[in-house]
Amino acid sequence: MSVPDARLSRVNVSRDSRPAAAAPPAGQQTPTPSLRRRLTELRGPGVRPRSLDARALAALAANPGCRRRALLDGAGIDKGALAQALGSPATYGQSQFAIMRGITFESRVKADGGAALMRLLHERLRSETPPPEAEEVAVPDLSAAGPEGRAARTALALREATAAGGWALLDHPMLAVEVAGSPVYVEPDAVVVHPDGSWTVVEIKSFPMIDGAADASKVGEAARQSAVYVLALETVAGHVAARTGRPVRVRDRVLLVCPKDFSNLPTAAAVDVRKQLATTRRQLTRLTRVEEIAAALPPGTTFDLRLAEDGRTATRPAEELSEAVETVDAAYSPECLASCELAFHCRKRSRQQGAVEALGRGVRGELGGLRTIEAVLEAAAPGAAEHTESSDGPAAGPDDPAVLALRRAAALRAEALAAAAEAAAFRAEVRACH
Repeated sequence: MSVPDARLSRVNVSRDSRPAAAAPPAGQQTPTPSLRRRLTELRGPGVRPRSLDARALAALAANPGCRRRALLDGAGIDKGALAQALGSPATYGQSQFAIMRGITFESRVKADGGAALMRLLHERLRSETPPPEAEEVAVPDLSAAGPEGRAARTALALREATAAGGWALLDHPMLAVEVAGSPVYVEPDAVVVHPDGSWTVVEIKSFPMIDGAADASKVGEAARQSAVYVLALETVAGHVAARTGRPVRVRDRVLLVCPKDFSNLPTAAAVDVRKQLATTRRQLTRLTRVEEIAAALPPGTTFDLRLAEDGRTATRPAEELSEAVETVDAAYSPECLASCELAFHCRKRSRQQGAVEALGRGVRGELGGLRTIEAVLEAAAPGAAEHTESSDGPAAGPDDPAVLALRRAAALRAEALAAAAEAAAFRAEVRACH
C-alpha cells in the first residue's frame, strides 16, 4: 500500500450542519433535513461524522454493489471502531514513521513557494509556455470555516486564478463530489492552474521512483485516488467557465511526485488517469442513494457504539451491533480486505453462510446462478439432482455451463485420485516382492 499524505486526515464529511455564510459547492445537492436527521440517528447522539478521503472513496467506487459500505460511509460512521466492537478489527494501516516521512517529503516539495513542484510540472507536462518564475506563481489563501466554507473558497480561488490568466498553486484545496446523493469533501495535495485555463491535479507520495519507475500497484492506487480529484474538479470547472467566459479544462494527466531512487529529492511522472476516471464516474453513478438504503432499514436501527466516558470504549453488546449491521446487505469479496475496515467481519459472515463470494469475484462470476458452496458441491457430485437449488431458489439445470464444468472437473479429479491410488498400490506390491 502506498503511504498517503498524512494531511488527508483533515478531509471531512459534514452532513449535520452548514454555516450560513458558506454556499454549497457548484453542482452539489444538499442533503435534506430529514436525511441529515436520519444519518445522525444511525451514528448515535453526539457522534460527529467520520472523515472520508479519496482513497476510501475510490475503494467505495470499486465495489458499488455493497449497500453496507455505501450507507456507513454516507452516514460518516467510523467503520474501524465498529469492526473493533464487533470483534473483527482491521489489521492494516500506516505506521507513524511512514506518515511522518510523507509529511516531511511533502514539505520539501512545496518549499520556496512550490518552486521545485512547478519545475517538475513544467518538465513532465511539456508545457509550451516557459517555466514560471517564483514571483509569477500565485498561492491563494484557502482558509475558511468548515469543509463547506473551504470548498467555496477553493472554487472562488480557481475562478480568480483562471480569470487572471496566470500560474497559480492551490495548496490542499477542498473539493466536493456527490456520492450516493450526498456531498463528500476531498482534499488533493495540490492543484495547479495554467495560463491557458487548464488545471492539473498534483499527488505527492512517499514511495520511491527507482530509475524513473515506481511500484505498479502503488501507482495504480495513486491514479485511482487522483481520478476522484479530477472528477470533483470537473464540476467546479463547468461553473468557473460559465462565470469567467474562458474555456476551462481539467487535465486527465496528473503529476505524481515521489522521492528519487533512495534519496529524499523529488522527481515526478505524468500519469494518465482516463481509464480510472471513467471507471470511477461509472461506479459512483451505480451507487444506490443513501436515503433509499436508510429508508429500507427496520425502525430504530442504529450503529451507535454507546461509547463510555473515555470516548473510546464501546458499551453496546456485540450481538446487538451485529444484528444492526446485518440489516444492510454487503457485497463481500477478498479484495475488500485491503480497503475496508469491516472486511474481516463480512468475511466471517460470508464463510458462515457458505457464500461463493468468499472465493473471489472471478469464481463468483464463473459459477453463474450457484450462490453457495453447498450448491456447488451438490452440482458437482455424481448423480446430482436434475436441478440444483441455491439460496435464492432454482439456480441451474443439468445443461447449465457452470454445472457441466463442475461435473467435468469432479470427474477429472476422481480419475486423478484413482490413478494415484493405483500407483500407490503398485509401489506397495513392488516393495513387498523385494
